[in-house]
Amino acid sequence: MGNLLCLVQVDQSTVAIKESFGKFDDVLEPGCHCVPWIFGKQLAGHLTLRVQQLDVKCETKTKDNVFVNVVASIQYRALADKASDAFYKLSNTKAQIQAYVFDVIRAFVPKHNLDDTFEQKNEIAKAVEQELEKAMSAYGYEIVQTLIVDIEPDEHVKKAMNEINAAARFRMAATEKAEAEKILQIKRAEGEAESKYLSGLGIARQRQAIVDGLRDSVLGFSVNVPGTTAKDVMDMVLVTQYFDTMKDIGASSKSSAVFIPHGPGAVREVANQIRDGLLQGSATT
Repeated sequence: MGNLLCLVQVDQSTVAIKESFGKFDDVLEPGCHCVPWIFGKQLAGHLTLRVQQLDVKCETKTKDNVFVNVVASIQYRALADKASDAFYKLSNTKAQIQAYVFDVIRAFVPKHNLDDTFEQKNEIAKAVEQELEKAMSAYGYEIVQTLIVDIEPDEHVKKAMNEINAAARFRMAATEKAEAEKILQIKRAEGEAESKYLSGLGIARQRQAIVDGLRDSVLGFSVNVPGTTAKDVMDMVLVTQYFDTMKDIGASSKSSAVFIPHGPGAVREVANQIRDGLLQGSATT
């Protein structure tokens, strides 16, 4: 019915190309238009003004001879004021864009190593966008944005890279573990040294307390029991200490056997040895 009345409808975000006897005549904006076909007017076609996306996968080789697949996402659209150029000058817009993307990526990536390629992903996208902008503007298209969405090396290369990364992390973990063990050993040694130092102080204080107690016992016994000498008191104290020691050995739950001489002569010999040691110590001091 519209064709009979010479009326055509152009949808939103779309323009129509009108020809007169096969020659470009006008660009029709969205809305309703009269195209009198009886006077040689006709629509050559429609052109969308929406942003379109083209994903391009390009295989190339890096400077260190690693083959990678670079995936670029190109967002583009036709310009309304250059609709005639966009409609007539290019027969296959996507193939044209793909050719330029291949050219730029295969010129950029071989100049860099694999690691540098990953780091300079934005530089690749910028180079592709600049080249496409210069080329496609002459055909009535605008490059909205260019993204490098993926850089995928060969599976064997990816496996080797993961193994290198894992080895580096294992080495770092081993270093940290060794450092932690070193700190533990140092702290343990410091603790043992401090413990031995405090143990030595305790033993010294214990011996000092024993000497002070023996001295007080000797003096007190000599005063309270007339006629006794310091030697008699010392012999009695030593005998008491001797029997206390024997009782402690007998009360021990351990199964170790200790053989020591026992008898009056043995007690006297022990007392003489202790007395001689005390006298020698007094003489040296």
